Amino acid sequence: MMSIGRFYAGVGALIWHPGTARYLFLRRAGSKDFGAGAWECVTGRVDQGEGFEEALYREVREELGVAVVADFLVGTTHFYRGAPRPEDELLGLVYCCTLDNPAAILLSAEHEEARWLSAAEARALLGGEAQNGWLLRVLVRAERLRQQLPPALLACFRAEGFDVNGDRLPAG
Repeated sequence: MMSIGRFYAGVGALIWHPGTARYLFLRRAGSKDFGAGAWECVTGRVDQGEGFEEALYREVREELGVAVVADFLVGTTHFYRGAPRPEDELLGLVYCCTLDNPAAILLSAEHEEARWLSAAEARALLGGEAQNGWLLRVLVRAERLRQQLPPALLACFRAEGFDVNGDRLPAG
């Protein structure tokens, strides 16, 4: 077990378009220092003084130029960007988000390609490469949660968000 130290916090946003029931997948630019050319969802680090939801919305704006609605938490993540060294350790939250206008996205220099895929198409795209295992697990869990999530709970998450330290007060 490693000693107590520092690590990064991160967010992921698997973006879903309800009109077509498709998810957005992005290919990382070949110039990226980690995972160049790999498929991913929106990802990024939480900046100092920023909460997870703030980072989520900022990263989506920076990478795609759009605003999304966070629907639910897909899960947590813990990994190393490369070798398991404290300076490369990251803990994060992955959200499933909704975007109503898929044509509005504008790719930043972080990505070289975007594809809107059904869950089956995404599984076919991601299934052949080991580096895509985490993203495949995110997709499978998001699909399962989307099917089982009660509408009232989804409405609650959309209205109140997830940050219990924020200034939004729960309704009622």
